[in-house]
Amino acid sequence: MRNAFLLTGLLVTLAGPTAHSQSPSPPAAPAPKLAASNELYHTVAQLDAALFAAFNAHDVDKLMSYFADNLEFYHDKGGLSNFAQTREGFARLFAQSPDITRTLVPGSLEVYPVKGYGAMHIATQRFCHRENGRDDCGNSKFVMVWQQQGDTWKITRVVSYDH
Repeated sequence: MRNAFLLTGLLVTLAGPTAHSQSPSPPAAPAPKLAASNELYHTVAQLDAALFAAFNAHDVDKLMSYFADNLEFYHDKGGLSNFAQTREGFARLFAQSPDITRTLVPGSLEVYPVKGYGAMHIATQRFCHRENGRDDCGNSKFVMVWQQQGDTWKITRVVSYDH
């Protein structure tokens, strides 16, 4: 009986505090997203517009100029691709869907500073093209990490999901 009591005490000690013995810590406050009037928000919004103007023009060279050479592009359906693979993927997409366009879903843009690096760019995008005489559109979400070097901004990481 004494061993069972000691074992129970040991298990309680190893398990740590319970909800009854310690009040839970309040959740950490989320990082504030930047307001549309913020300079960094405005910069990233302009970068998004320029990036996807190149996408909508199907200008692979211009589009890829926004990506860093060490790009990692994570896609929930396509997996991980590097710079060369991403370039090839865009070229193939434009050849297969010559009318494909992308728009930013209004009100979805969020921008967060990344201290000493650049910014995170989070939003929902809508892609459309014609298929069988009808518009075929779908939304997906993404996160882009932009690195700032002087006046130059390059995307180093992309996470594209919810396709």
